[in-house]
Amino acid sequence: MSFSNHTSTSFFLTGLPGLEAVRLWLSIPLCTMYIASLAGNSLVLWVVKSEPSLHQPMYYFLSMLAVTDLGLSASTLPTMLTIYALGLREIALDMCLAQLFFIHTFSIMESSVLLTMAFDRFVAISNPLRYGTILTTPRIASLGLAIVLRSVGLHVPAPIMLKMLPYCPRRQLSHSYCLHPDVMKLACADTSINSAYGLFVVLSTLGVDSVLIVLSYGLILHTVLSIASKAERLKALNTCVSHICSVLLFYTPMIGLSMIHRFGKRASPCSRVLLSYLHFLTPPVLNPVVYTMKTKQIRLRMLRIFRAGGAGISATQGR
Repeated sequence: MSFSNHTSTSFFLTGLPGLEAVRLWLSIPLCTMYIASLAGNSLVLWVVKSEPSLHQPMYYFLSMLAVTDLGLSASTLPTMLTIYALGLREIALDMCLAQLFFIHTFSIMESSVLLTMAFDRFVAISNPLRYGTILTTPRIASLGLAIVLRSVGLHVPAPIMLKMLPYCPRRQLSHSYCLHPDVMKLACADTSINSAYGLFVVLSTLGVDSVLIVLSYGLILHTVLSIASKAERLKALNTCVSHICSVLLFYTPMIGLSMIHRFGKRASPCSRVLLSYLHFLTPPVLNPVVYTMKTKQIRLRMLRIFRAGGAGISATQGR
């Protein structure tokens, strides 16, 4: 069997199967989603930075989530646009490895930020009087640094290990971007070490994070139920709605995709690609919308921005 050498190795990405003829039309909603993601998360960052009343732990964590969503969108954007807008599906090995590194790194970063936000909600509800002294700015900065080091450190070995593998002539990937399991399947060599390492990373990050988030909400629910007033219980739970929505947006498509890969052998390739898009594209688009709708301070600040912009346009037109 012939192997490709690393200097000429390239892979071929896949769009939505069976819809190649309408790829240009599909590029319109995809571009709209990317524009919405970039605009929404950038606006959240600007609002938190410019509004002194939002310089609080909860909004610092929200800023981390927005930065992560921007990184995740930027990681998948290049190949999605080249496939749907330009019809180019080939990607060089080094570019592919760089993309999968950033996609998986920002994905783990998002999971880590969601976990810290769950901890933030637990502290705010269970110990509100000491909230500011527990989650100080230096401590939040340390948590942010730990998230970056954890995400980057765990994923540095993956592209290096994949780079060392020989690849067969058949180099068709299953998605519109490079993912670690997808590239690994195309190797013409024993990938048991790569597979074991990938499983270790997933279990030690996404697996542990999801369990800790569930445990955090168990403790939050226990604390809320001990509050005598029904109005206070509802008020406390209402502060968690935005975060719960973000957790569901991130984890639900990922669990569905994992179940299809393991048990849905007869599932259509299109369903796998769509779930993959939901996992990587939906959270960056909807997280800013969810937090703007459910967070009064951000919503009011956004309304002031749009009203000021509308007044400026009216004044310009009236001259």
